[in-house]
Amino acid sequence: MDLHELRSQIDQVDDELIRLFQQRMDISGSIARYKQKNDLPSHDPVRERQKLYDMTGKVAEERKSHITALYSLLFELSRSEQEQILNPECNLTSRIKEAIQDTQWLFPDRTVVACQGVEGAYSQLAVDKLFALPSIIYCNNFDSVFAAVDSGLCAYGVLPLENSTAGSINQVYDLMMRYPFSIVRSVRVKVDHCLLAKERIDISDVKEVYSHEQAIAQCAGFLKKLGCKVTPYQDTAGAAKMVAESPRNDVAALSSRRCASLYGLHRLADSMQDQGNNHTRFICVSKTLAIYPGADKTSLMLTVPHKPGSLYHILSRFYIRGINLIKLESRPIPDRDFEFMFYFDLETPVYSPSLLHVLRELNDMCDDFYYLGSYSEVT
Repeated sequence: MDLHELRSQIDQVDDELIRLFQQRMDISGSIARYKQKNDLPSHDPVRERQKLYDMTGKVAEERKSHITALYSLLFELSRSEQEQILNPECNLTSRIKEAIQDTQWLFPDRTVVACQGVEGAYSQLAVDKLFALPSIIYCNNFDSVFAAVDSGLCAYGVLPLENSTAGSINQVYDLMMRYPFSIVRSVRVKVDHCLLAKERIDISDVKEVYSHEQAIAQCAGFLKKLGCKVTPYQDTAGAAKMVAESPRNDVAALSSRRCASLYGLHRLADSMQDQGNNHTRFICVSKTLAIYPGADKTSLMLTVPHKPGSLYHILSRFYIRGINLIKLESRPIPDRDFEFMFYFDLETPVYSPSLLHVLRELNDMCDDFYYLGSYSEVT
C-alpha cells in the first residue's frame, strides 16, 4: 500500500470523525437543554471521571495517554457548548456591552491624572504620551496613585507594569488585587537612562549613583563596570532632583535625558541601559469601566482551585475559542500559603463573541475572577 492510499484511508476516517463529533456536540446541546429544564448543574465531574476511566480501559496501554488527552479536550468542548446554552449572558458580559455602548468615542485629552514620581519621571512621559492637556498629580508611591483614583481625587492613574529588560513590576501587580479599577489604555515608553551629575566630572570620579530599583536593574552591566556604590531611590526623576540639591559633587543619578535640563544637571553618559531596545509598558486606570473604540487587548486576574489540571482547564478555553494569550504571570497571594493569582493579557477585539463566551465561562469556573478591562495600546 502506497502513501496515497494510506492518506486516502486517513481522509475517510477523518470524515467519519467529523460526522461523529458533530453528532456528539448536538447531543451535548440536548443534554444542556435537559439540565436547564430540570435545574441540574452543568458540570458533572463524577460522570467525566467514570467516562475517562471506562474509555482508557478499552485501548492498549500505549494509547491510554492519547485517549486521556483526547477526551479531556472533548469534555472541555462539551462543557463550553453546554455553558453557552445554559448561561448565554452574565452580569460581567452585560457590563462590558453597556460600557462599549456608553463610553465616549474619543479618548479624553484634558483631564486630571495621577502618577508616581516628580516632573521628568518616565511616568510623566507616559502621561504626556496618553493625554494632550493633563493636569498631573504626583504621588510618592504606587499605592497613592491607586488611592487617588479610588477616592475620586483624579479621573485616571498611570502606572508602570512591566519593562522589556527588568520584567514585571511586582508591587503594581499586588496592588491590582486590592483596588477596583479598569484599565482603559496602555502605552509603551522608550527608556533611555543617562548618567546625570551637578558638575561635568569624569565618570571615574562618581562615588555613588542613585536611581529607582528598576533603572538599576536595567543598567546592571554598566553599574558593575563603574564599580561605585549604588543606592535605590523612590524614582528616577526624584533621584535627579536629589542630586541637583545635594552638596556633594561626586554623586550621580540614572534618569531620563529630560531631567538634565529640568534640574540643571550635566550628562556624563547616555544610554546606559544594558539592552538598547528597552521599553516600559504603562497602564492607564480608571475607577469606572470604560471601553474606548478599537479595544483589542483584555487583561484578567484570577485564582483557580489548588488541584491538578486547574490551570489547564482555564488555558483550554482560550485555545478552544482561538484567543491569543500574549502574557501569563503568576503572583503569590498575600496571607494565603502556596496560592497564586494569575494575570492574563489576551489579544483579541473586545467585540468578539468568542471573548464574551470565554469571560462568561471563566467567571463561573474560577475561585476569584477579576476583569481588569479592555483597551488599546499606544506605541
